[in-house]
Amino acid sequence: MTSLFTAEPGFVPGLLADAASAGIGKFVVGAVITDGDGRVLLLRRRPEDFLGGLWELPGGGVEPGEELGRALEREVLEETGLDVAEVTGYAGAFDYSSGGGVTTRQFTFAVTVGKHEPVVLTEHDDWTWADRGALPEVSDETRALLGG
Repeated sequence: MTSLFTAEPGFVPGLLADAASAGIGKFVVGAVITDGDGRVLLLRRRPEDFLGGLWELPGGGVEPGEELGRALEREVLEETGLDVAEVTGYAGAFDYSSGGGVTTRQFTFAVTVGKHEPVVLTEHDDWTWADRGALPEVSDETRALLGG
């Protein structure tokens, strides 16, 4: 897989160093996946989950010692059944307090996938391809990342 991570080897260590100096306790990765019409893939959190009913980008927690690129590939596959073909850019980051109260930073990356469907859900109850200008209920941070 060609990637932002191999093209700019100092980029990710810089992100992690900045997060460490800010006292961030947990890392999460998110993926902006777009289809041929420029719509973005969003997943809806189950009602019983933290922030239930909210739509979000595919992604999830980085395991201790796991590289961000590997976590991104793993989380996209686990949550959607889609394979990341390439990391094409960095969309940005935001901080939030997790359900357990840990200060968390989500690093979000633009990715391409080998194929766009079928989307196979394991942790969410619905998915959609959304126009950036007409997003469903997403967090303010996700809306800002997507320019919606």
